[in-house]
Amino acid sequence: MSEKSQKTQKKNWFKGLNVEFKKIIWPDKQTLVKETAAVVSVSVVLGAIIALVDFLAQYGIDILVNLG
Repeated sequence: MSEKSQKTQKKNWFKGLNVEFKKIIWPDKQTLVKETAAVVSVSVVLGAIIALVDFLAQYGIDILVNLG
């Protein structure tokens, strides 16, 4: 195998590796938006739950029931 063909093979291999790397690290815009929206929505829900639990832990639950 000639030196030129070896360089071409290496170049093609690195080019393919770069394409696969970009798929993993930089997904297309639609996928990126969906994943970002999912992370934000989960974070908001978990934040609300944590805030509620913290509030209840600080102030407790007082219930007044009128049965009459």
